Amino acid sequence: MADSPLVTYTRISPNRDSPRSHPIDRITIHCYVGQVTAQRGCDGFLSPGKQASCNYVVGYDGSIGLCVPEGDRSWCSSSPDNDHRAVTIETASDSFAPYAVTEEAYAALLDLCTDICRRHGKDKLLWLEDRERTLAYAPAEDEMVLTVHRWFANKACPGEWLLARQGEIAREVTRRLQEDADMSYDQFKAYMERYRAELAGQGASPWAVPYIAQAIDAGLMADVGGTIERPRDFVTREELATSLAAAGR
Repeated sequence: MADSPLVTYTRISPNRDSPRSHPIDRITIHCYVGQVTAQRGCDGFLSPGKQASCNYVVGYDGSIGLCVPEGDRSWCSSSPDNDHRAVTIETASDSFAPYAVTEEAYAALLDLCTDICRRHGKDKLLWLEDRERTLAYAPAEDEMVLTVHRWFANKACPGEWLLARQGEIAREVTRRLQEDADMSYDQFKAYMERYRAELAGQGASPWAVPYIAQAIDAGLMADVGGTIERPRDFVTREELATSLAAAGR
């Protein structure tokens, strides 16, 4: 399982279970309670006696550290069940309530959450607010769900500052993911031309290669004069996948 390419520092903690026992379908954002860099944050989880870790640390300066590989379960949320399902992120914050984070850390957190969802094939990040509703919810294949530490232990984490922004984080990450999926005709044409070239051996995007090859083969897209043409003005990955399924591909 690949980890985020946004990582700027790696220091793997011994405090983890390898491998995790559940596919990733959650993200749990924590407050670090200290304005640390990614390096300092990751180094803080090196001691076995600490009995704690996380998958990523986001520093106050926007740095991102890998502490536990995504394929392993971190010891972060006071809940083995949650941690086996979640990518856990410790975010540098003030050491006092409401545990606010810097603009740089917040921007990096949004980028990291978007990257996690994208690499795991998710098009939506959900914040359902209610603990019982969330824990009973079975995410669809294209969904990732936000959970918070305070649901599993008597803790303030992630603090009121980040808690108040869970919905905003979910909406912004989903917007970015949908922006990747939904595009104008000109954007679509440019992407298809690029991926068509990549099909010739330049290392095509994982999601694009089978869709392009199958769509051309199914007659849903035509290669005319070296360009990809289509009769529609808008397309999404979901629509293309549905069309391919209907064509028996």
